[in-house]
Amino acid sequence: MNPPADTLSALKSALREDLRRLFRGLEAGQREEWSLRIRERCLELPEWSDSQVVGLYHPRADEPDVWPLVERAWSAGKCVVLPTYDEVSATYQWCRIASFEDLVPGRFGIPEPRSRCDRVDAVRLDLAFVPGLGFSTDGGRLGRGQGFYDRLLKFFRGRSYGVAFDFQMLPQIPREGHDVELTGVITPSICRFVPSGVPQKNGY
Repeated sequence: MNPPADTLSALKSALREDLRRLFRGLEAGQREEWSLRIRERCLELPEWSDSQVVGLYHPRADEPDVWPLVERAWSAGKCVVLPTYDEVSATYQWCRIASFEDLVPGRFGIPEPRSRCDRVDAVRLDLAFVPGLGFSTDGGRLGRGQGFYDRLLKFFRGRSYGVAFDFQMLPQIPREGHDVELTGVITPSICRFVPSGVPQKNGY
């Protein structure tokens, strides 16, 4: 029998607070060094070479910095899409950016695509890199509690990788019905694939 929803919510909240304490102890030099290793692992993925449409994100100040991958993707002729907040639906949607001039400060102060940028359906993405507070080796992800990425990836059919520092890896994460399973997790020291992950490719 699965635990009640309120119990799962309480467990997740406790994990979030534990992880936030670890983030507060993160030094800038560590973040830069670990982020470099993460980017190297991302570029080594076979899916990176094969993908045409790549979903990335602009990191918060304490998250793994994958932002340099945007220019690497452009130089390889890939389509880069980022999450942008839609006020009408109160959800995030994928939008294509062709240059850094396509970015404006978003709802949480994080740069995101301008309203003029083309929307891209989630089913068209080949590959997505996803931030979060915590991850587990079986594809679980612990976000910040608002479900934005769960909805953003609901119809995604490509390969999705959590991007994290090693201290964000957890033995297990409580899951609810709406929680999305990832293909794998990339940290400075590992690239862990979920056994149930099945490679799929979509065109743009």
